[in-house]
Amino acid sequence: MSITTFEINEPLDMHLHLRDGDMLKLVGPLTSNTFSGALIMPNLVPPVTTKEDLLAYKKRILEACDGDAFEPYMTLFFKNDYTYEFLEDIKDDIIGIKLYPAGITTNSETGVASMDVEVLRPTLESMSKLGIPLCIHGETNGFVMDREKEFMPIYESIASAFPDLKIIMEHITTKDAVELLDKYDNLHATVTLHHLLITLDDVAGGMLAPHLFCKPIAKRPEDRSALLDAALKAHPKLMFGSDSAPHPKHKKECCGCAAGVFTSPIALQVLTDLFDKYQCLDNLNAFVSLNAQKIYGKNPVKKTIKLIKKDFVVPAIYEFENENVVPMFAGETIPWSLED
Repeated sequence: MSITTFEINEPLDMHLHLRDGDMLKLVGPLTSNTFSGALIMPNLVPPVTTKEDLLAYKKRILEACDGDAFEPYMTLFFKNDYTYEFLEDIKDDIIGIKLYPAGITTNSETGVASMDVEVLRPTLESMSKLGIPLCIHGETNGFVMDREKEFMPIYESIASAFPDLKIIMEHITTKDAVELLDKYDNLHATVTLHHLLITLDDVAGGMLAPHLFCKPIAKRPEDRSALLDAALKAHPKLMFGSDSAPHPKHKKECCGCAAGVFTSPIALQVLTDLFDKYQCLDNLNAFVSLNAQKIYGKNPVKKTIKLIKKDFVVPAIYEFENENVVPMFAGETIPWSLED
């Protein structure tokens, strides 16, 4: 029997870039009108590293979302020298701390230069004692297709050294990361919509598709298959994190294309289509909400999103004031729509 409607309760996006200024005003409502909450990345310029900056950013997000039933889950940008007292004071205002290897992705130039456990120990010990999760962009600066795989021993060293520290492998892209999930009790992960759908061939196999270029870069078919299998089964240690990363059209369609795929406006519709195609809709609520609630211990804002099996033409571009952004599937027709 064909399903024509589907409801998602308290959808959560556990890895989201909202930027700031007019871009925040443009993209913020495109998440807050359909999601109950989202984990907000701290890699602004300059990055979010103080309580004052964090609370001010949260206020700007709530203002941009204009009264929607939505909670931004805030994060700090990792530093080696956060004191226990500082983290204890800010603990209730954050959901985690995001660690970026220096220069590995957008606005990460002031990230961590060394991934040696002993170098990271001062902050990680305090986080472990206080129960603050660690979110990691897990890539080395090696050959681009191997960067995540090369990072696996670093995940293992941190997971072993700090067994009480909850660690989230962000936006995983390889079968190696999927396999590592079950090796350590304290390892969890997010996976994006686009990494469930595309491989490197979709990005660069023909004419370059700049709006599909992202970091970590899309990988091989066997990697996509491993990610998709885990997501469709709603692996209890895996949650949805869009890594929706808006850049203006002129920064995507240019020499030196910015890395990031913008999926916020179509994420729930495309996920519903994907899980429906594989007859796994019964697992979608777990993947997009329940797993994250358990992993992070959150009770989200109550919200039910109803989707209907009705064609929806994805806008070619979203615009506000001086900002614009092109979404994934721009101008294409997708088979599920949000109920108006």
